[in-house]
Amino acid sequence: MKKSFSFFLAITIVMAALINMAEAQNKPRARDLGIPFEGTPGLLNAITDVAGVEVGHSTIITGEGALKVGSGPVRTGVTAVIPRGRQSANSPVFAGWFSLNGNGEMTGTTWVEESGFLEGPVMITNTHSVGIVRDAVIQWRVKQGGADQTGYWWSLPVVAETYDGYLNDINGFHVKEKHAFESLSSARSGAVQEGNVGGGTGMICYGFKGGIGTASRKVGEQAGGYTVGVLVQANFGSRHQLRIAGAPVGQEITDNQPVGRVTDTFSGDVGSIIIVVATDAPLLAHQLKRIARRAALGLARTGSASGNGSGDIFIAFSTANPDAAKAEGLAQLTMLPNDRISPLFEATAQATEEAIINALIAAETMTGADNHKVVALPHDRLKEVLKKYNRLADGKK
Repeated sequence: MKKSFSFFLAITIVMAALINMAEAQNKPRARDLGIPFEGTPGLLNAITDVAGVEVGHSTIITGEGALKVGSGPVRTGVTAVIPRGRQSANSPVFAGWFSLNGNGEMTGTTWVEESGFLEGPVMITNTHSVGIVRDAVIQWRVKQGGADQTGYWWSLPVVAETYDGYLNDINGFHVKEKHAFESLSSARSGAVQEGNVGGGTGMICYGFKGGIGTASRKVGEQAGGYTVGVLVQANFGSRHQLRIAGAPVGQEITDNQPVGRVTDTFSGDVGSIIIVVATDAPLLAHQLKRIARRAALGLARTGSASGNGSGDIFIAFSTANPDAAKAEGLAQLTMLPNDRISPLFEATAQATEEAIINALIAAETMTGADNHKVVALPHDRLKEVLKKYNRLADGKK
């Protein structure tokens, strides 16, 4: 009986992954609309272009109408990014993190800063569910295998958040351990679902529906032929700030903004963004902190000034040097020289910009708690604006 259940569970997970991939591939992306971007994307134009990286989502959408704390409506979820896949949960990667503005949370970063390693997945959810997701990841890691290489059972998971309380019953605490487990068990390589999924389900970006977005860049032979991939949970910015391909889109499309949404009185910028950067380039921890900082440049290209009310927190990791964290002997490491790192900086900024726009393009209009409605960025009107400013890619109408 136990074997039959395990087989059924495995089939269910595989089928869910196939459905996710089909949905991901059926949705238009920014380039499909003729939005021009610099740089050369990888095959999937996703963080999963970095070999070994897996992404999974758990999406919770229930109820409608008036908010009743504890009953909904619910518009939330969990997203998991696993650096070397589930089979490598105890294989730390070099990592660095950076807070552009700290009105947010990313747990576990004290040890990332101290050790230079990310141990386990990066999880993203809503602001009030960080604790339960963190605890669930510890349980998941215990089930994945034995103690770490030094013989200790301990874990300091990296769990980040953005706030979805405008659309979601955030104080109802609807994210449970099972949702964290689901995001981890469904994590796969290949195409990544974007928009209203996982941790991004109830998010808002520049006054339009936001959520999950991803992109990647191939870096030329001069830098070693590496890949940089980015995944964002976009929940930031005010409408007037939005720029796409240099065009002031937010100043051209000014209607249908969220009614009654709290904004920062002075900057107008409220919300947060979590940015995860992955690369296969052999970078050490201090270099990855430099990479994480460059995500801010891609964020700025879309119009954000990272205002006082925004939590803009970034983490970068490298899948190279697989034995760097071994407990015994000397680790033999490879490192890209600093003099060859600049193309990776540029790739990070480019992929971050496109990932944010992909989140906006993939997101769909959503009505949530108290009938709050957040409209999706209208593709037809966006193309009109880009055409007005002569920013549509060649051959697009």
